[in-house]
Amino acid sequence: MTPTVSPYQQYVYAYPHKTAYRPLPDRPSLRSLWTGEPKDALSLYAHIPFCEVRCGFCNLFTRIGAPEGLTTAYLDALERQATAVREALGDSAEVRFATAAFGGGTPTFLTAAELERLCDLAEHRMGADLRAIPLSVEASPATATADRLAVLAERGTTRLSIGVQSFVDSEARAAVRPQRRADVEAALGRVRDTGIPVLNIDLIYGIDGQTDATWLHSLDAALAWHPEELYLYPLYVRPLTGLGRRGPAAPDPAWDAQRLRLYRLGRDHLLAHGYVQHSMRMFRRADAPAEGPDDYACQTDGMIGLGCGARSYTRHLHYSFDYAVGMSEIRGIIDDYVSRPAADFARAEHGRRIDGHEARRRHLLQSLLQAQGLPVDDYRTRFGKLPHDDFGTELDRFADRGWLTGDGAHLRLTPEGLAHSDAIGPELFSAAVRAAMAQYERK
Repeated sequence: MTPTVSPYQQYVYAYPHKTAYRPLPDRPSLRSLWTGEPKDALSLYAHIPFCEVRCGFCNLFTRIGAPEGLTTAYLDALERQATAVREALGDSAEVRFATAAFGGGTPTFLTAAELERLCDLAEHRMGADLRAIPLSVEASPATATADRLAVLAERGTTRLSIGVQSFVDSEARAAVRPQRRADVEAALGRVRDTGIPVLNIDLIYGIDGQTDATWLHSLDAALAWHPEELYLYPLYVRPLTGLGRRGPAAPDPAWDAQRLRLYRLGRDHLLAHGYVQHSMRMFRRADAPAEGPDDYACQTDGMIGLGCGARSYTRHLHYSFDYAVGMSEIRGIIDDYVSRPAADFARAEHGRRIDGHEARRRHLLQSLLQAQGLPVDDYRTRFGKLPHDDFGTELDRFADRGWLTGDGAHLRLTPEGLAHSDAIGPELFSAAVRAAMAQYERK
């Protein structure tokens, strides 16, 4: 029998979570960290920590607005960091980027000229050929202006992700996201006019006042644009966010039931309209363009993060700058970042070491939360064991709940397992990571 457990524990998009990172006393050099690492299929991520508003549900590393000169200072620091990182990677013949992304925050908070500069940094400082690899960029309706979109399209953007959340104005206001549907529709029209191959629309379910009918209304409004991708996110109320400041999110079985019902309604609606489910959140149109090169996989390839909110991954260390959610603390971290000399960017300051056990756990977790599941042979080839040798207790528990199935060649979440991805992910965290996260002091 499935235990009474909330399906909504935590969205796991990376493991270990940043709240498990700590200051690194030895501040290892990036050159030492990347020596011997595979560098022929790297992922480049540039983080822009600015938004025109901060939505009530948002706990991302971002600040509202930017005083005069701050975005220029930030790009200056980004250039110093990119130069230091590229030098640390070593021989240019060994370095190849397989994919790139600009996130935040809202990258399109930058002006068109600043976006040009950001692309130049990726290409000329880091050596990423943006027109030859998949490039994903996040945007908001208010900042998806024609001049910005024209720059992104010309520089090789293959995917534009726009956070709509709801096409119902009252629901947007309830989520503390002030916008009008007319402005959203105009922004989507501008995106389609650019010819960027993949449009992704983010929607949220579980908003106060949302009903089955209004959820379907938002889904149909999104489908009218024939987006290549749709992401369906459950609403979370997290500490230090706009909604979180209204009061702590106590356990609420009725809200859990509402979100689970709306998830299933949205999932079935998209499946009936020709979309394929890739994870709990991600749905892709069956005839959408290919996502990218076959040699890129988040479980194995290195990540180069630029910007004060970005993470970088080697096989043995995940590292970043300091992390915060509160606006005052975020502003302080950004101010510190833009004042740093070039030499500061040649070392890692905050992070978490990844031993063999955590590497196996990360591979299992990130594979299992995808609809395609975990190829058992891939795991055995990489680690010399079977998944059940390392995680039999957890896997058997998921199977007993009806969340996991296997045919010998693959381990996959069942449809009900995918629905409970936000409970399965945290349950796979190691005891050490759990303890570090519990000790983290929110700021």
